[in-house]
Amino acid sequence: MTAARFPSLAHWGAFTALVENGRVIGCEPFARDPAPSNMLDAIPAMVHSPLRIARPAIREGWRAGKPRTGNDRFREVSWDEALSLVAEELTQVRGKFGNTAILGGSYGWSSAGRVHHARTLTRRFLFLGGGCVDQVANYSFGAATYILPRVIGTFAPINGDVTDWPSIVKNARMMIAFGGLALKNGQVTSGGAGAHSLETWLRRAKAAGIDFVSISPVKSDAPDFLGAQWIPIRPNTDTALMLAMVHTLLTEGRYDAQFMLRHCTGFETFCDYLLGRGDGVTKDVDWAAGITAVPAETIRELARRASSTPTMITCAWSLQRAHHGEQPCWAAIVLAAMLGGIGLPGTGFAFGHGSANGIGVPRIDVAGPEVPLPINPARTMIPVARIVDMLLAPGESYEFNGRRYAYPDIELIYWAGGNPFHHHQDLNRLRRAWQKPQTVVVHDGWWTPTARHADIVLPATTALERNDVGGSSRDTFVLAMHRAINPVGEARNDFDIFRALAQRLGYEHAFTLGRDEMAWCEWVYNKVRASAQAKGVALPGFQQFWAEGFVELPPPERDYVLFEDFRRDPEAHPLKTPSGRIEITSQALAALDYTECPPHPAWLAPAEWLGSAAAQRWPIHLLTNQPATRLHAQMDPGPVSRASKVAGREPVRINPADAAHRGICNGDIVRVFNARGACLAGAVIDAGVMPGVAVMATGAWFDPGAAEGEPERHGNPNVLTLDIGTSPLAQATSAQTALVEIERWNAPAPPVRAFAPPELAPAV
Repeated sequence: MTAARFPSLAHWGAFTALVENGRVIGCEPFARDPAPSNMLDAIPAMVHSPLRIARPAIREGWRAGKPRTGNDRFREVSWDEALSLVAEELTQVRGKFGNTAILGGSYGWSSAGRVHHARTLTRRFLFLGGGCVDQVANYSFGAATYILPRVIGTFAPINGDVTDWPSIVKNARMMIAFGGLALKNGQVTSGGAGAHSLETWLRRAKAAGIDFVSISPVKSDAPDFLGAQWIPIRPNTDTALMLAMVHTLLTEGRYDAQFMLRHCTGFETFCDYLLGRGDGVTKDVDWAAGITAVPAETIRELARRASSTPTMITCAWSLQRAHHGEQPCWAAIVLAAMLGGIGLPGTGFAFGHGSANGIGVPRIDVAGPEVPLPINPARTMIPVARIVDMLLAPGESYEFNGRRYAYPDIELIYWAGGNPFHHHQDLNRLRRAWQKPQTVVVHDGWWTPTARHADIVLPATTALERNDVGGSSRDTFVLAMHRAINPVGEARNDFDIFRALAQRLGYEHAFTLGRDEMAWCEWVYNKVRASAQAKGVALPGFQQFWAEGFVELPPPERDYVLFEDFRRDPEAHPLKTPSGRIEITSQALAALDYTECPPHPAWLAPAEWLGSAAAQRWPIHLLTNQPATRLHAQMDPGPVSRASKVAGREPVRINPADAAHRGICNGDIVRVFNARGACLAGAVIDAGVMPGVAVMATGAWFDPGAAEGEPERHGNPNVLTLDIGTSPLAQATSAQTALVEIERWNAPAPPVRAFAPPELAPAV
């Protein structure tokens, strides 16, 4: 039998689904993709996984108020009963407690398609019904989102608005990558990708003669073909190294004084700090060497090299996912300003080159596909990383981005798309907080840890069970996603679930605007087409696009250089800061008087780091990076991710000396632990991890121990990570700030239960 072929898209790439007898049997990479992801190989098994949620289900013990354990039994019910229960709960909570008692929980990674984008649909549904507590910022680059507007007037550069690769290849001769340039991260982008291009551009840059420097605790954060100079650095200390580089530029007269004078403000105040005129501490290379474990001469020579050649300073998003994560972003901009490269071709600063696909890819400024959002009538939000604080301390006040707020009192969580039992920190604390609401409603396609901690579970389709339009504002393709198979079990599209609920609650037309699935697909595509037409680019009509499966945007006519106009004439093209210039010192931040986010970039010791007293008890700094074999927690039960496990558990990479000191060998099961919790992992000895550091990928499905105090069984590192805000400014995640100890596990290994579906009670 010849397989039927259906174009589709995932966050890790475009593909054609191959279908026989109603089953997906393979995924053929998009022909235009130079580096397709092997994660595509996991899709068939995941679509037809025994972990798929077949029918709506209700947690036993919900009405009795029993705790959500993640190991509860569920009872399957009809769609009519489930939808009625959800509608009743929403009505009851709104009537008794108000709209701000509902948390609209969704993180948006469930599908690359934009019509069936779960985060958009959840918010659209709840906003039109009266509103809810929304979540703002994200776990990826939340700290940068709030510090960059204070410094350069916009956060756009953290989200991909950076000098493009053609300009870098032609003009830069050195690229200093704080946090590295990991190829695995370039396999993923929100909204999917037609072409994975990071490796292509890195090879072009290398061939053009650009020298690379990777500053990271992990050698593999830069691919071998770059021949990059690896500078191992203690985690969370990049700011100190940048400050010392700036000090060298200043004291040796190697900086662009004219640029600092005309395009920046607050330089003199910052220099006082740098030279120790207030605190008596000179921020020179000897000072930084004691903090970073990078030799003083290495720092000095790097600053001198950067000043003598056109240099691009780029930072991975991971740097700002740490306590005081605002500071490395700010310090990187100051370093680039001192070098004088901002606004010049190929140089200056950038963020995210080693964090996601599409950063720096040349693309005309055309809108990506999306469904519109109405205004939230409740006008209430929290920073996304402060969910647990909100649940544990309703009514408590907190600072955020210059204002004081109070945490709302949540009685109902509605979650569709995303997995807080992956994304959030200190999962034992989250489990305690998760008991607060009276009801948790979850849409999911699989029995994920979040679904297992819900009260009402509604089975959602996968991307291959519906029609959609996908694409990213960082990618040059817009892609059609054709329904390839019928829904598995009784799964329904998120759009159809919300439409049925809106009908019960009296606002179906407001939610659908009279459009069905295909009408929305056409509407979304036509918005992209209209945006392209406004830029002088003609795209085909919807029917041709749908039949051909994709359109490709033409390349821009000229290279893009961030802040080029500002560089040429800062008076005519000022930045959107109070001064119109780059704020080396921010008077607005000074007025807020945040001790954890001072008015200029500064070295602030994180709550936990290898130079702290806590390192005597917990001598290993745990870094939790993005996995190479799945997207966050998506597809962890699939064959690609499972093949990467060690002894059935998530690997932990440790330096040979640290392993030998603890009697740990390759393949051993180890216990990784601190005061917050513990997990079991499989040891991998790696000389490319600096001493005193361990690395675990996030996303292993959460599998808590059966009894209090037992370690998490599967290797989810977020039982160990610290759940505090980066500072009162951004209140972002501090995931990379965590000290641990590691020991060999000598007891019998408990079985991993993460991939066993919950017990289902007989239907009534």
